[in-house]
Amino acid sequence: MLKVLDLFSGIGGFSLGLERTGGFETVAFCEIEPFPRKVLAKHWPGVPIYEDVRNVTAKQLVADGITPNVVTGGFPCQDLSIAGNQKGIGAERSGLWSELCRIIDEVGPEHAIVENVANLLSGPSEQRGGWFGRILRDLASIGYNAEWHCIPASAVGAPHRRDRVWIISYPSSERRTKKGELRHFKHEKRISRSSETHFFADDIKERIQGSKPRSVSGVNAFSWCEDVRRAEDLQGRPDIPEPLFCGSRDGVPYWVDRLEGCGNAVVPNIPELIGYAILEDKASRYAEAAE
Repeated sequence: MLKVLDLFSGIGGFSLGLERTGGFETVAFCEIEPFPRKVLAKHWPGVPIYEDVRNVTAKQLVADGITPNVVTGGFPCQDLSIAGNQKGIGAERSGLWSELCRIIDEVGPEHAIVENVANLLSGPSEQRGGWFGRILRDLASIGYNAEWHCIPASAVGAPHRRDRVWIISYPSSERRTKKGELRHFKHEKRISRSSETHFFADDIKERIQGSKPRSVSGVNAFSWCEDVRRAEDLQGRPDIPEPLFCGSRDGVPYWVDRLEGCGNAVVPNIPELIGYAILEDKASRYAEAAE
């Protein structure tokens, strides 16, 4: 079982998706906003919740008996998003990337999974790719390689696009030698990734086209919106679910909190896909090492 330190946790989308695989267990969260912390405490009772990522250190984690081997984090996007101020990755909010990178360095996990808006790849306007170049340089400086892809929510059947960059990082002792393979230098053997769990390239195209929306969790996710191309297609449909927000009878303040919490959350199906790929790769490496 891989132990997860879930940073910038929000309402727990990363942990929900990873734990669906059966191979991950969240051992600590870090979330600064009060409402998401209440959600985390409800669904993960007993799991510690740190409040400020700037105060999370490997020393403190060890003192608290927390030994993660996976670190996740969707660091703030306000300074990177095209809907935000685009002040850059060194600005006050999105600059918390440096804290995420510091924690990865201190903890030394087997994998780090990072998420942010698609504009991370292309910004800033005066130096295209400069922000993402900073991410890769920072990871390289602490001994980590990375693979990445822009995966939209529609790739897992959601009724909206929601493009997001997903970065999977691992120690530089493992290097991707060619498409579909990893070389693990400890054993000097090549390990093939299963095409069933490979979530890049052709697989993503198939998911966007709608041919694989149900393969995650074994449920018909978002099935009510199949073949819907405009609002008029929903008229008279008896199977439309109750609204997530306006259907709440708990009052306006709670409605606003729910809207913000879900709006900031990752779609859990995508971390689930990534989790399956990581588990498949680990199983392959163990099998190769045993030979």
